[in-house]
Amino acid sequence: MLIRMRRPGSALLFALSIALLAPAPARAQDVPRVRLVATGGTISNKTGGRLTAEELVQSMPGIERYAKPEFEQFSNLASSELTLDQWLALAKRLNEIFRTDPGIAGLVVTSGTDTLEELAYFLDLTVRSDKPVVVVGSMRNPSTLGYEGAANLLEGFRVAASPDARGKGALVVLNDEINAAREATKTDALRLNTFQTRGYGILGVVDGDRVAFYRAPLKRQAARSEFDVTSVTTLPRVDVILVYQGADGDLIKAAADAGARGIVIAGAGAGATSGTQPAGIDYATKKGVFVVTTTRAGSGRIAAGRGGRGGAAGPPPEESRRRIAGEDLAPVKARVLLMLALTRTSDPAEIQRMFTEY
Repeated sequence: MLIRMRRPGSALLFALSIALLAPAPARAQDVPRVRLVATGGTISNKTGGRLTAEELVQSMPGIERYAKPEFEQFSNLASSELTLDQWLALAKRLNEIFRTDPGIAGLVVTSGTDTLEELAYFLDLTVRSDKPVVVVGSMRNPSTLGYEGAANLLEGFRVAASPDARGKGALVVLNDEINAAREATKTDALRLNTFQTRGYGILGVVDGDRVAFYRAPLKRQAARSEFDVTSVTTLPRVDVILVYQGADGDLIKAAADAGARGIVIAGAGAGATSGTQPAGIDYATKKGVFVVTTTRAGSGRIAAGRGGRGGAAGPPPEESRRRIAGEDLAPVKARVLLMLALTRTSDPAEIQRMFTEY
């Protein structure tokens, strides 16, 4: 048997040559500061208790290569338990951090995935800074085999620390992918690749070597947003009502009577309604309620004048003033935008402008 002999010290010389060629690791003082603002969600929900913001930061091996992590605990709840008042408080806190700490590179926010897309879009519209706000979560909890929370959190920190993430608004980072907060949608109840941007595609990816962006969102958001919630103490009630075959308009009337200032219709196809829903919409608009038409289809744009009468001609002019086209926003995100729009104006033309620009 032939045995190849190595020269003494060859392994050491090889290792030294590799070390000389490899890039030097970043020193702690060279990496940007990124702060975690934890709200809870499945990412924290281990059996017998909930991980704190500090424990989440400690769960990320190698974070010091990318960012100097900071943390604070805003709340520690399931996403569905967060109130709209807490949404407002969170947006105000994130704005305060950016205003009082100019050296911070970006912020990471944890959220439960069930309502993550709604919270992310709300922050996209209300955190008025070019610095990134990255919303992360996990589909599996820390007590489950295959928990991906630490990986998603590390990737969120990497994106928040990346100079390329500036000016792109709030971002959703899970499963190695970066999506725009406005566009990301939860598409599966269980799978790890649940957050997707139908029709438009991801903004970028988080790979081993770097954070890579391929495109940027064009709609108004973040530093270009007009929605200043500094003095807003409560968000107006806006309800979402689904269209289905033979739907009764009484639900729309009930929402109007219960005090809704706006109603989002998740319409069939390009915005069609069914049953007695058109009468319900007429009732609501006559009471001063704004009605936004969207689609339940998952993607597609609703243009002005579409939907509302089961394919028939649109409502009379006096009833159409408060009818708003939801453009390509998902129903739950149209609700977010309408709530914020109603904190600023009751002018139908202005609200339609906002749906066009945002």
